[in-house]
Amino acid sequence: MREAHRQPLRGARAAIAAAATVLCLFASSGASAALFEDDEARRAILDLRQRVEAQRTNGERDAEAQRQEASQLHRSMLELQNQIEALRSEIARLTGQNEQLTRELADIQRRQKDIATGVDERLRKFEPAKVSVDGKEFIADPTESRDFEAALAIFRKGEFPQAQAAFAEFIKRYPQSGFKPTALFWLGNAQYANRDYRGAITNFRALLAQSPDHPRAAEAVLSIANCQIELKDNAGARRTLDELIRTYPQSEAAQAAKERLAKIR
Repeated sequence: MREAHRQPLRGARAAIAAAATVLCLFASSGASAALFEDDEARRAILDLRQRVEAQRTNGERDAEAQRQEASQLHRSMLELQNQIEALRSEIARLTGQNEQLTRELADIQRRQKDIATGVDERLRKFEPAKVSVDGKEFIADPTESRDFEAALAIFRKGEFPQAQAAFAEFIKRYPQSGFKPTALFWLGNAQYANRDYRGAITNFRALLAQSPDHPRAAEAVLSIANCQIELKDNAGARRTLDELIRTYPQSEAAQAAKERLAKIR
């Protein structure tokens, strides 16, 4: 850039030196003055002035072009800087949106999980599930388990007529239920409490026929003997107690049977 400024100055200096040389020659030799007419000298000076002026103008034009170029470059840099700031702002905005969307997505996923858990819990109330009663495990519907527990709760409150009706209804409604052997046992006990001894014997024997290895089978045999004693069938009671001792010798009911035999005449 400095070299470009120096070139017009060098040209001007060269032109001035040439003009000075001409003037010196013209002044030093009067004899050679005839070689140059006045108008020719004026034309030479004018031409020299034009050349100097042209070089000065060109230099100014070059400087102005450089200034304009520098100004344009400055404007371009400012515009680029503004674009960079705009991009930074847009990136920040998009980053904020992305973080918000991430939070919203996590919240939606959490709500979906809660809903799915709630649905699973509600469905579980209607789906068959494994239950354990008197040491026996089996699959039962929720309504089946609920009805059995309701009938048993009535028996435990000592409301034997209502308990008898509840267990009879349960067996009728769920004839294939895994609860049935236990339901027969409690139905027989409710009937015994209601002095329905023959009905009780029928249901205790139904329990033994369906599930002779049931944990309450020995108790059911003892209960049959008790019903027979209440019916004044001592001979039948002795046979039942003997059967209990032979079939379930290690049970607590067998020990009770031995004591009862000793009292029956």
